[in-house]
Amino acid sequence: MRLSVCLLLVSLALSCYQANAAVCPAVVSELFDFLFISERVFKLYLARYDAPPEFVAAKLRVKRCTDQMLQTRSLIAETLVKILKKCSM
Repeated sequence: MRLSVCLLLVSLALSCYQANAAVCPAVVSELFDFLFISERVFKLYLARYDAPPEFVAAKLRVKRCTDQMLQTRSLIAETLVKILKKCSM
């Protein structure tokens, strides 16, 4: 449960620009991809950033953990949608 709270807080911090509260589409896309696409596809997605292998491995470890939390992932997604709606107003 603690991981989902951390993910939610990071999402809140990164999803809206401070100046105008406009939603950053790249951040939204990455968050939803992180939550819902398979690990194999997400690894390909991360490859475009050319990150060091240890960073990719760390991100995939966190993804494996969140992939095991089926109900929590849905709650996180619902919360993100609510945040996006508020930020888009």
